[in-house]
Amino acid sequence: MDPILALISGAFIGAVLGLVGAGGAMLTVPVLLYIFHFSPIQATTASLAVVFLAAFAGVIPKWRKGEVLPREALAVSGLGLITNLGASMLAKHIAPNLITTGFATVMLIAGLSMLRPTISGRAEKRIPLSILIIMSLVIGAMTGLFGVGGGFLAIPVLVRFFHTPQSKAAGTSLLIIALNCLISFLGHHAIWSQVRWSLPIYIGSAAIVVSLLASHHSSKLSPIILRRGLASLLFGVTAFTLIKTWVIH
Repeated sequence: MDPILALISGAFIGAVLGLVGAGGAMLTVPVLLYIFHFSPIQATTASLAVVFLAAFAGVIPKWRKGEVLPREALAVSGLGLITNLGASMLAKHIAPNLITTGFATVMLIAGLSMLRPTISGRAEKRIPLSILIIMSLVIGAMTGLFGVGGGFLAIPVLVRFFHTPQSKAAGTSLLIIALNCLISFLGHHAIWSQVRWSLPIYIGSAAIVVSLLASHHSSKLSPIILRRGLASLLFGVTAFTLIKTWVIH
């Protein structure tokens, strides 16, 4: 049953990532933790590989449509390189319950960010260097520690404060996620041998295919409904993670 569950999980993860442009890792880590019983550090490491592949697949149709800001994405990944790799090396020394608690906190913040209303009808602006640096360092640290790509932070910043169209913000977020996850995955090289890679391979394969299809058709769906649905899902997973960490051992 494990391969079938892995394929179903991967399809769901790919759909969320392709449609919203964020949230893939926040679903991948709990799936690996609570369905396939990976340890926190193994789950975050495997999640980085899965989400990199799915996000990269989702970028392809967005790039072809011109819905990616490569300058911003490369800057966020490049500027966040230090905190990303530093946090990746630090993660293996942190207690598992602290990793899962920190991850739950990030999911809660992500859910709240998805509920913020967007403002349309204003001219798109470029991100100032100071804001870009701060966002890059924060996203890099979160990716290294918790195996998340940071799309939940990039999308609201791009849409709300710099009036980037939702579809372009999602495409840019996918490129940020892909680059950050690849960098952090390399930083987790000491953990590679501890991971059972057969299940992440199934998850990643399904996620790639579904993310590619979902990303291509994402503009046909209401971004408000998508964000609210993801927020509700993240709140539920946050509560479950905290209960499993501190109440049900």
